[in-house]
Amino acid sequence: MSTIPPQSTASKPVRASENFRAIDYVVFAAMLIISAFIGMYYAYKGVHKCHKDYLIAGRKLSGPPVALSLTASFMSAVTVLGTPAEVYRFGAMFGVFAISYVLMVVITAEVFLPIYYRLEITSAYEYLELRYNRYLRLTGTTMFMILTILYTGIVIYSPSLALNQVTGFQLWGSVIATGVVCTFYCTLGGLKAVVWTDVFQFTLMISGFLTVIIRTMIIKGGIGNVLKDARQGGRLRIWDFNPSPMQRHTFWTLIVGGTFTWLGIYGVNQSQVQRYLACKTRFHAKLALYLNLVGLWIVLSSAVMSGLSMYSVYKDCDPLTLGLVKAPDQLMPFLVLDILGDFPGIPGLFVAATYSGTLSTVSSSINALAAVTVEDLVKPYFGTLTEAQLAWISMGMNILFGGVCLGMAGLASLMGGLLQAALSIFGIVGGPLFGIFSLGILFPFGNAKGAFSGLISGFIVGMWVGTGSHFHRPPPHRTLPLPLSTAGCEKFNLTTAAPFTTLSTGPTPTRSHIHDNWYSVSYLYFSTLATLFTVIVGVIVSLSTGNTS
Repeated sequence: MSTIPPQSTASKPVRASENFRAIDYVVFAAMLIISAFIGMYYAYKGVHKCHKDYLIAGRKLSGPPVALSLTASFMSAVTVLGTPAEVYRFGAMFGVFAISYVLMVVITAEVFLPIYYRLEITSAYEYLELRYNRYLRLTGTTMFMILTILYTGIVIYSPSLALNQVTGFQLWGSVIATGVVCTFYCTLGGLKAVVWTDVFQFTLMISGFLTVIIRTMIIKGGIGNVLKDARQGGRLRIWDFNPSPMQRHTFWTLIVGGTFTWLGIYGVNQSQVQRYLACKTRFHAKLALYLNLVGLWIVLSSAVMSGLSMYSVYKDCDPLTLGLVKAPDQLMPFLVLDILGDFPGIPGLFVAATYSGTLSTVSSSINALAAVTVEDLVKPYFGTLTEAQLAWISMGMNILFGGVCLGMAGLASLMGGLLQAALSIFGIVGGPLFGIFSLGILFPFGNAKGAFSGLISGFIVGMWVGTGSHFHRPPPHRTLPLPLSTAGCEKFNLTTAAPFTTLSTGPTPTRSHIHDNWYSVSYLYFSTLATLFTVIVGVIVSLSTGNTS
């Protein structure tokens, strides 16, 4: 195998005009056209005789495609851009999530799925009315809708901004194209089109990772040298059994906190629940969840290996410290243009892979929003509507929420530093919702008063610690970022190309006990705390109020 000397990479600042060509835009456009074609195909092939044919594919899907759809919609553009940067800066400990995925899938498949199938529900929040009352169903649906719209707008805008700043890729052109195409195939083909488009987009995401990994191995002379660099840089230290809940990533935060966080998505979030409820039998639904576990492992290992590849390339010349990129989520696009920019179409493939993560997440959100609107807000109050009318309303809801999410992307562009806070808040909300489902399943005496009290308590606690940690960042000894170097940049004359300065803001603000402890709790425990507070308060109130609703 021929090798390229390591010195050849990062030899000059990447310029978008030099590396992003017309062919790259063609590759991106091809991805959008194929996605739209899948929607048109299922619109032509399938006749939606009732709204459930549209929203849950008539419960006729088999396990394997649903498994890939679950994986694709779970792994958004945040995974493609964020996870490699996380590994580059903090090491491969992130890979321990593979264990929490196992726990999450087993609990979802063996506890939540059988209940949903026995009740034959379409919206996950129907369970809340059957177990408690209609008001809790409406509360759960409303919380899901507001935060899904917020999150979806951010998922559309954030990767577009990162790619635009590094590659010069059209910002608003890509945002609008993504939103319009996604809404188009969701509206035409329903859930079946969404699932099969996710299968296509999953393959693109993996292709994007593989191009980076393979090219790095060629540059560095094999995977052994990549892993050697990672080991010498401390990136392969993955086992840390420190029990402190304030440490950002340890074995316990990743396993315990990760399991609670992912259960809030797979167990009770309509975007995921709707997929495995669309399977033709309970066996196929369980098969989908367990095959999805393999898909999660593949994506996680690819993202982690991409991060280690990035470190191997930039171990002596960190573009973040040097100021060549402004934020960690720009590192991956920068790397692609740096090591693959001379290969026409390959940067376009990576952009297509990134936007595939966006499309899969947005399409699942739009379809889920339409489902809960029809099932929780329309059907219970307009009982005279026919199945054909409900099917048309479902299609209309897809168009409506596609437009709303695009509008939210425009609003996200004005939010600036609040973007990460909004993402944290979205994660926190899954905890209280998971808590009231758990209360209903695990405690037969749990009642509506207990569930509502627990939901409010868990939400307040989650918001408190989440927003507090955003505005009062944990100190470095809690987050443990690994060292990055610019010692090797001098040979490339880059030390003055984009000088990096540290702004002085005066004396370090005094941190109180609550700042150093409560606000320094690992972000992975936000959902855990919210869930536990919800369940504990729910149990206490339920016991004190007896069997009253």
